[in-house]
Amino acid sequence: MEKWLTSTDKTLALLWGAIFVPVFEFMYGGGDVVKYLMIALVFFVLMDWITGIRASKKDTTYASKYGIDGIFRTFFILLLPAGGHFLDMFFGTKGLIFGVLGTGVLYHIIQSMTANAIRAGWGTWFPEWLLTAITNWVKEELESKINRAEMRKNSNQQGEDKNV
Repeated sequence: MEKWLTSTDKTLALLWGAIFVPVFEFMYGGGDVVKYLMIALVFFVLMDWITGIRASKKDTTYASKYGIDGIFRTFFILLLPAGGHFLDMFFGTKGLIFGVLGTGVLYHIIQSMTANAIRAGWGTWFPEWLLTAITNWVKEELESKINRAEMRKNSNQQGEDKNV
């Protein structure tokens, strides 16, 4: 029976862990709260990407340029808690700034994901009373996303008209 991982694969995995874990702890700090907050952030970022792609495909505003910009925007957002950790180390605030930035980013990402899900038409899966409450919670974000999608759609159509 063939081995799943070769010794080279195992060595590369060990090196990756030996480099990644210390860098992660330097950037964000140690401890379970930090680990779970960052896992939650990455999880909801992925969910936001999924809902955003589906919503933009539905309203025909999908553009790879906007998606590539989103990758850079996501790295920026995920680095904010690291900046909070560095400020905590400087001011001696023991995770306060990290916590504020981390939970603030998490709140925004969940709001964005929810607005994207509604744009994608997935709101019909919720009871009406819950959908109303969710829509009111993300109303501003939803309006912003719809307006941005319309501007991209109009911009794409104007570009196609010029090429004709």
